Amino acid sequence: MAKVSSQDLVYEPIGKLLIKQAVPASIGILVMSLNILVDTIFVGNWIGSTAIAAINVVLPVSFFIAALGMAIGVGGSSIISRALGANNTEKALKVFGNQITLTFLFTVTFAIFGLYFVDTLIPAFGGKGNIFAPAKIYYEIILYGVPILGFVMMGNNVIRAEGKPKFAMYAMLIPSVGNLLFDYIFINIFDYGMAGAAWATTGSYIVSFLFILWYFLSEHSELKIDRSHFGLDKPIVSEIGALGFVTLSRQAVVSVTFLLVNNALYGFGGETSVTAYAIVGRMSMFALFPVFGITQGFIPIAGYNYGAEKFNRVKEVIFTAIKYATVLAIIVFAILMIFPEVITKLFTTDADVLAITPTNMRWAFAAIPILALQLIGAAYFQAIGKALPALILTLTRQAIFFIPLMYILPLFFGELGIWIAFPISDLLSTIVTYYFLRREIRLKLDIA
Repeated sequence: MAKVSSQDLVYEPIGKLLIKQAVPASIGILVMSLNILVDTIFVGNWIGSTAIAAINVVLPVSFFIAALGMAIGVGGSSIISRALGANNTEKALKVFGNQITLTFLFTVTFAIFGLYFVDTLIPAFGGKGNIFAPAKIYYEIILYGVPILGFVMMGNNVIRAEGKPKFAMYAMLIPSVGNLLFDYIFINIFDYGMAGAAWATTGSYIVSFLFILWYFLSEHSELKIDRSHFGLDKPIVSEIGALGFVTLSRQAVVSVTFLLVNNALYGFGGETSVTAYAIVGRMSMFALFPVFGITQGFIPIAGYNYGAEKFNRVKEVIFTAIKYATVLAIIVFAILMIFPEVITKLFTTDADVLAITPTNMRWAFAAIPILALQLIGAAYFQAIGKALPALILTLTRQAIFFIPLMYILPLFFGELGIWIAFPISDLLSTIVTYYFLRREIRLKLDIA
């Protein structure tokens, strides 16, 4: 494979560069999303629909702990991209070493904490009634592998910051394929049930970690650290923390949203409504995979060029990314609006779930076409190191708008109010993001 330099981020044409960065990211996210979908289909058909709800209950806790690694990865990678753009290699190395130390300390600590309070956390996140027992089995095994997932999420972002999207894609493809293979072996052949599903997922984390470790030890990585880089440096930790807090807040809000929606829906429709939300939740990453791919491809380009003070290129990549992502989002939107019944039948044969999920899916994804601007706008501020606006824009969609709406609207519309809160919050957060992004372009990029 030809050696790729991070300096390509500042020289190649923006359109070509964005495609080069975004396509591997999109493929990786697509395969990971398909993995989640197929995994859910396997669990639903081989174990039962209650097992789908059980996994959905566990996800907020495991995702939050894994998000610690992602937050450290995204925050540090923003610094690494700008440091490499400014030819400050030593700072990039120190940041990477600090990322490894922080990821280990935080993920292990929170995993221990999560295991200790297992019987409290599962019911709090909606794991009640028949859901509790399978959820506990899945939860305890998954948390053993969550620190490894934290390192995978951190390392993947650093690989992308180096301008190596293909290797970042491989790091997502390997565990996705591995998880499906392990699913078949542990669930279908050995009949381990929920434990088999959990060990399949944990095993896939380990495989991905080994690949990422190989990458950083190989000649492909420009970041060759030594022991001196692992010692925590207060200014670097502060900068990683400020930017990483944006990602962590987003993931924390996702976890809280799962908790609140699971409990609210359980009050309206019991296990059936919780299962419907689990299916819609599985579809959300799949539905948005093109937009997430463009966003991940956009971040290192924007950060590197901002560090190199190539502000015209920064502005160009903003507009190009929004245009590409919006077109792809419209295509996905059309598929979801036309085929929700077909999609639902892939997950379950439960007549009650089949009756309510398609309509709810249409409501949940009604605003996808406009969401590209919101996601890329928030990502821009994180890429250039402006933590406060990035945090505000990240929280608008769910914390500021969705959570209040999911309590207010059911007072007038019942359970439907929870589902229509999704598109309304998407619309409001996009309007706010447009204001901030337009102001930034006018006052910073145009003047520069």
